[in-house]
Amino acid sequence: MKRNKPGHALAAGLILSAGLALVLSTADSALSQAPFYQGKTITLIQATSPGGTSDMMVKAAVPYLKKHIPGEPTLVSEYMPGAGGIKAVNHIYKNVRPDGLTIGNVGGGLVSNAVLGEAGVLYDINKLIYLGSPHSHYHWVFMTRRESGLVNLDALRSASGVRIGAQAVGHSVYIVGRIFAYLMGLKEPKFVVGYGGTELDLALVRGELDGRINNADTLLKRNPEWLAKGVVDVHAIMEVPKGAKHSHFAKLPEVEDFAKSERERKLLTMLRAFRQVGSPYILPPGTPKEPVKILQEAVAKTFNDPGFHSEYKKLTGDEATPLMPDAMEKAIKELPRDAEIVGLFKKIAAAGPLPPR
Repeated sequence: MKRNKPGHALAAGLILSAGLALVLSTADSALSQAPFYQGKTITLIQATSPGGTSDMMVKAAVPYLKKHIPGEPTLVSEYMPGAGGIKAVNHIYKNVRPDGLTIGNVGGGLVSNAVLGEAGVLYDINKLIYLGSPHSHYHWVFMTRRESGLVNLDALRSASGVRIGAQAVGHSVYIVGRIFAYLMGLKEPKFVVGYGGTELDLALVRGELDGRINNADTLLKRNPEWLAKGVVDVHAIMEVPKGAKHSHFAKLPEVEDFAKSERERKLLTMLRAFRQVGSPYILPPGTPKEPVKILQEAVAKTFNDPGFHSEYKKLTGDEATPLMPDAMEKAIKELPRDAEIVGLFKKIAAAGPLPPR
């Protein structure tokens, strides 16, 4: 039998060792290239209760977020309602580990509560990380009952004590109604609160109210006969964002047309920004760049996915109008925050007479 020489054995051993090292190195490389979120679970903290419209927005997005996040992690929802969203945002800001495994979904109060200095706010909107929102467009219209005789702007401005309905002091319908009345120059309007949304419709028809604010699409879906039969007169519209025309009400004057000063235009910019941020997805400060980039890209792909738009429409009844992360950051950065505008907004949002112009 022919024996291997010692040199041959050494060479064979070196080759074997090199091969083993290559295999191990390749395995390590493959492991290092595994998607960040592979095999992981993301917790979605929602500042709402299950079953509402906000929950439906998230439910529409979850399958597509999973699809577009490399590694397809598991997504689970945790509900944390309370204090108009303040409870959830405070928790995300102060208590959540910034590892990219917890995302918040909260209402537009995230921004307004901070800017207006509401009690209990413990977070800084400049330090939160934004992933975008599924809706950013909105249209409010101001209408009056035809039988009230307030058929045009001249009639509105000539009348005194026009009764305008809303749900409660501080509700968005109340605030926007007050801003319309303030900018259109109504004389000592009276704001009547304590109604639900559909109750406002009944009160208007019964003559308990002269006017109200409503979402333009809601008016078209819920009360199309009012427009067809001339039950109401629609006087003006607010576009969010400015320039986003509504196909049915494109010829109405935009509420900013009535503004007389830069102060009043800033007031509208503030209100639009509060509404435009919609229901943002957020991350806590300090989240590393890698998961931030992954999640921002996944949210953008979700919002551009036709399947998401179809599911959103099915679950909420509305069209998705996404706001991408960079646009959200820009809106928040440019939001007026000077004390004069904040003070004016607070006076309009409160009870009592409107402030002088």
